[in-house]
Amino acid sequence: MTTVRVRIAPSPTGNLHIGTARTAVFNWLYARHKNGKFILRIEDTDQARSRQEYTENIKSGLEWLGLNWDEGPFFQTQRLDKYQAAIQILLDRGLAYPCYCTPEELDQMREAQKANGLAPRYDNRHRNLTGQEKADFVAAGRKPVIRFKIDDDREIIWQDAVRGRVVWKGSDLGGDMVIARAGETDDIGQPLYNLAVVVDDMDMDINYVIRGEDHIANTAKQILLYEALGAEVPVFAHTPLILNESGRKLSKRDGVTSIDDFRKMGFLPGALANYMALLGWTPPDSTEEIFTLAQAAKQFELERVNKAGAKFDWAKLDWINSQYLHKLPVEELVELLIPYWQDAGYPVDLDSDRSWLESLTAMIAPSLNRLSDGVAEAKFFFSESVTHTAEAIDFLKQDGVNDILTGVITALNEAETFEVTDAKAIIKQVTKSLKVKKGLVMRSLRAGLTGEMHGPDLIQSWLLLHQKGWDKLRLEKALTLING
Repeated sequence: MTTVRVRIAPSPTGNLHIGTARTAVFNWLYARHKNGKFILRIEDTDQARSRQEYTENIKSGLEWLGLNWDEGPFFQTQRLDKYQAAIQILLDRGLAYPCYCTPEELDQMREAQKANGLAPRYDNRHRNLTGQEKADFVAAGRKPVIRFKIDDDREIIWQDAVRGRVVWKGSDLGGDMVIARAGETDDIGQPLYNLAVVVDDMDMDINYVIRGEDHIANTAKQILLYEALGAEVPVFAHTPLILNESGRKLSKRDGVTSIDDFRKMGFLPGALANYMALLGWTPPDSTEEIFTLAQAAKQFELERVNKAGAKFDWAKLDWINSQYLHKLPVEELVELLIPYWQDAGYPVDLDSDRSWLESLTAMIAPSLNRLSDGVAEAKFFFSESVTHTAEAIDFLKQDGVNDILTGVITALNEAETFEVTDAKAIIKQVTKSLKVKKGLVMRSLRAGLTGEMHGPDLIQSWLLLHQKGWDKLRLEKALTLING
């Protein structure tokens, strides 16, 4: 039985993006489902834009998501001899040729086509140059690109594993295709994407190519190259694009970020991978939304990948991430939150505050959708004073609040211990002695202790602040605000 071999082949011209990562997820899932191989290839032939830091970002992003690869990474820049050998084969077979057109000539050709209402395309004018014509161009100093011949009358047909039967006309491919840039001499220059990817996939025995539907036109061209080089054509599966809320292809203008930025925003790798699997794939149980990659791999089939575009939904991602966060043990969650608190400038004492930090984490955990939410949720626990909102100040100045806070401070001064039962006893005592409603006492405490009218559990918040010795200080400051 033939082993399934798939690949992810990003270009190191930027950080690992959500679209590339989703494609990697689908490839990884299919490889694991079929007990196949998942290969990482770095397509770095664009020397002007490729950067080593982007390569490292791609690798670390895949590793963070749990998308471990079985072979690679392979680098195209280390395989130039293979591409040039393939180009030479095509030249020798008369399936490719040098084209000496200048950029100016190509522009004039396109302008003339446009003026006549025709789609821009190369008109194959140098396909059948004589030896003398070639010599004249060389003598004039022109450097040729290498073009691959495309028969306009040819129909390219394949059975796509996602989209079904696809038919493409040769006449719609823009004329003979450039497969190598002009070299510095009369030699074969730098190979271009369509040629390099075919040679790589042939050499690495890739038999399933799973990628975005924006590659469909490339697929038609590549099938012709596979045939010209005498290779077996792999199975193609063109996945739906990720769309914005308007139904257009997702772009950076939509606030789309790299995987590294998703990590900084506080998404867990398992949650993000879980969400990406749902961007275009439906599990057999369509109500199933929370799963690990390993669980998804057991069920992943290309037939269940949708044809329609997948809309990116921040609210859905937040919800999935919250489910993962809420399942984490406090000991693990606090370790993930500490860097966010430190980046926010909070005075985190890792040596003496471990138990206190864990208590804080346990209290705010149910409110978290992202790790970054922990900054706002914990903001008034890391200093002895607090800034009161206008709403809180207005409430503090209501009749009766002064007496309530004074009563609470008096009770605190008399208390020998302070646990949950003690806090509740003080609230009951003040409520009874002042003959006020419990809700008024609770709201007065919240405004005085936190400076806000809404927030996490009041009793737990009070206990945490008391452990720091900040509760009486804050209540006394609140009295100062009341009495001006």
